[in-house]
Amino acid sequence: MKTLQRILFFTAVICLIVSCSKYEGDDMNVSLKKGKAEPTTVTVPFKADFVGNYDDVSVNATCGDFPNMMVTNTGGGTGSHLGNFTHYFEFCCDVISGYYPLGHMVAYLTAANGDVLFVSCEGQVIDGRAEDHPDYVISYFRDPFVILGGTGRFAGAKGSGMTDDYNSSLDPYSHHHWTGTITLIKGNQ
Repeated sequence: MKTLQRILFFTAVICLIVSCSKYEGDDMNVSLKKGKAEPTTVTVPFKADFVGNYDDVSVNATCGDFPNMMVTNTGGGTGSHLGNFTHYFEFCCDVISGYYPLGHMVAYLTAANGDVLFVSCEGQVIDGRAEDHPDYVISYFRDPFVILGGTGRFAGAKGSGMTDDYNSSLDPYSHHHWTGTITLIKGNQ
């Protein structure tokens, strides 16, 4: 019986020594802790409908001489992942050809909680209306837009889509309808 106790005691001591010793090989857990995992993203549909006020359309040193003019447009609407939001667009435009932006554009959408989504678009305002537009459309612009990141839940955001925007003879506002996709980093609040 004493021999059996000694063997069990000896086995327990060996097991304790082995379990407490440091292993010098590759430890999978250490490797995982040192590596930086890529953030998880999700790509979802993006839609925004908003109305803008032309706050200023004037010759500005940033844009150069006429026919290049600075356009400032602000307003708001609703959008997926934004809820109610306001927008600010400032860009140079050739008011004769309708091409915009000419080297300068500041454009962002601000959600009600203060998170900002930076965007950019470029194209041409075309006189008249497309066949599928209402009769009161006097000029329109259907151009690509790009999502350039943002703050808060929009930090690291990417995406793109198309605008379907127009100016109306019924009011002095610009009417914007954007559809596309947005890629968000999961976990951004």
